[in-house]
Amino acid sequence: MINRFNSSKMLRNLTMLAFVAALAACSGTARVEPTGINDPYEQNNRKVHAFNKKIAGSGKGGGLAKAVPFEFQTMIHNVAENMSMPQVAVNSFLQGDLQGFGLATSRFAINSVLGFAGLVDAASEFKVPEHDTDFGETLYVWGVGEGAYYELPLLGPSTGRDVAGRVVDMFTNPLSNVLDSPEKYVGTAAKLTDRILKNSRRSDMISDVLGNSADSYAQARLIYLQKRRYELSRRTGTMATYDDPYAN
Repeated sequence: MINRFNSSKMLRNLTMLAFVAALAACSGTARVEPTGINDPYEQNNRKVHAFNKKIAGSGKGGGLAKAVPFEFQTMIHNVAENMSMPQVAVNSFLQGDLQGFGLATSRFAINSVLGFAGLVDAASEFKVPEHDTDFGETLYVWGVGEGAYYELPLLGPSTGRDVAGRVVDMFTNPLSNVLDSPEKYVGTAAKLTDRILKNSRRSDMISDVLGNSADSYAQARLIYLQKRRYELSRRTGTMATYDDPYAN
C-alpha cells in the first residue's frame, strides 16, 4: 500500500538529486579516463580477496545453482531486474540519458503489468531492449574520478567512486519510498539472491581463470578495472571492445 508521506519524501529526494545533477552539469568538470592502477590499500585488499576466493572462486560454489531449478533462477533474475528499473530510470535521468530513462520506464511498466509483477520478461517479447546503469556511472558522467581500488567482502572488486555509488543507490530507488514493509524489501532480496546464484553458476569458471593465474588478486583486479572502464566509456566511444573471461 502506498503511503502518502513516503510519496512526498520520494518527490523531495528526486527533486534534490535533479538539482545536484543540474549543478554538476553546469560545472563543466572534465571526465576522468584512468588507465593505470590506483591501489593504495593492496595489503588489506589481498586479505579480502583471499576470503572472497574461498567463497566464490573455490570451484565448489556451483552446488547451489545446480540445486535450484534454472526456471526458478530465471524468475528471481526477472524480479530483481524489474524492481531495479525505477532506480535505473532515476540514474538515467540524472545522466541526461532520456532514451535510457524511457527504456527503463517502459520495461518496468510492461513487466509489472504483463509480466506478472516481473516474474516474466514480457518487455523483451515486445522488443524493448534491456538497459542498466547505476549511481557509479552517474558520478562518472558528472566527472567524478575513479578513486582507489577496493575489494569488498562478498561483493568483490570495486573503486572509490563505485563504493559511493553503491551507497547512494540504496536510497535512489523510488519503490523504497512508495512501498510499505515488507514489499519494499522484495527487490533487495531478489537482487541479493540473484547475485548469489550468478556467482554460484560461474564458480567453476572463476576458479579456472583465477587458479591458472600466477597472481589471482592482480588478475581479478585487472579484469574488473578493464571491464568497468569499458562499460563506462562506451558512451564516449573511447575504448575498444572487451571480452569478459567470466561471460560464458
